[in-house]
Formats: sequence, structure tokens, C-alpha cells
Amino acid sequence: MPENVERRPRRVGARSAPALAAEGRPQIHRVKAEFFRAIGHPVRVRILELLRDGERSVGDLQAALTIDSSGTSQHLGALRKQGLLESRREGTSVYYRVKDPRTFQLLEVARQILTGHFEDHQAILGELSRTEPSSPRGKDGK
Repeated sequence: MPENVERRPRRVGARSAPALAAEGRPQIHRVKAEFFRAIGHPVRVRILELLRDGERSVGDLQAALTIDSSGTSQHLGALRKQGLLESRREGTSVYYRVKDPRTFQLLEVARQILTGHFEDHQAILGELSRTEPSSPRGKDGK
């Protein structure tokens, strides 16, 4: 190796991109990210919540969501594409249901995590309100 070329130290345990790709890790991370992206929209979370009690027609969902039919179809399509929803046609109506009931467990775990975060924040806010003066002060501290 020429003297003027800086040699970077090799990280212990580091693997090259081809080695990681061969293990399939980037692929599974991408798949997981796409799954969470599919449910990562407020309207889609609401759709899943609306389907908790069983299947509903597109018209029922649209009325509950108060968005136009195009928007409803796009959100339903995104959830169906990720395998979260199944549909069936009855006459001119299309009905959707959640494909895997574990989806509701996922939503419940998310609710519990968020509740914990909010409780932590509430405790911090409570502590702040006990330690901070209750009335605002001017620039001179009076």
C-alpha cells in the first residue's frame, strides 16, 4: 500500500453491504417499513378501528371517515395491498374486513405505548406546574 494513502481502521463486526444483502436483512427491513407505512396514516388507522367489529361496506366506511370516495378507495387499496384487508363483493357493494385479527393487537400495543408516553408527559407537566410560578412574569422578573 502506498505511504500517502490513508488507511481507515476496520470496524469490528462490520459487514459489507453485499454481505448484509446476502443475509436478507435490508429486504426484511424494507418489507417491515412498508407494512408500517401502510398503517402510518391517520385515516388508515381509523379504517382499521372501524373494522374492529367486523366487515363494513365502502359506503359505510366513507360516511364514517367523512372523506370523498376517491380518498377512501386509495386508503383501502393501500391497506389491501399490504395484506391487511380482504374484500368481497355483494351485488354493487364492496365489503372490507381485517384479514388477520392480530392487527388489532398491534393497534392495542400502540395505544398502550402512547398512553405510557402521555402519562410520562403528564407527570412532567405536573411537576413543572408545581415548581414554576403560576403567573407569567415580565422581562424584569416582576
